[in-house]
Amino acid sequence: MDILIESTKNFEKDLDGLSSDEKAIAVEKINQCTEQFSTHKADVYHALHRHALAPELNGYESSLYILEVSPELSAILSVDEDPIFGQVIFTLFRVVQRGDLDKAYQDVAESLYRDIFQRDRQIAQIS
Repeated sequence: MDILIESTKNFEKDLDGLSSDEKAIAVEKINQCTEQFSTHKADVYHALHRHALAPELNGYESSLYILEVSPELSAILSVDEDPIFGQVIFTLFRVVQRGDLDKAYQDVAESLYRDIFQRDRQIAQIS
């Protein structure tokens, strides 16, 4: 299975704002995660965490995760397995300090799931 890594402009901007040591740690941890996926997928998923999303995704499952890079730093990423094309796509959205994690995670989730969140609000208003 092919592993693809994509990064967003926000991730690149966050990475550029880190010290050289933090940047090296972040890149190393992300590389370890992606390299292990083919042979130790369960271990990778075990190392990833999810935050609860508000509002909920109306029965859909989020592919958005948090990878602890260091005690002070976390990466927000998605993992999308595509069995038809035999690939896994890791999309790197942000790398943030622990104190900024909740807001950054929610912001990324809202940008990804905007249509679902808006549809839920419209249904709630009609009810």
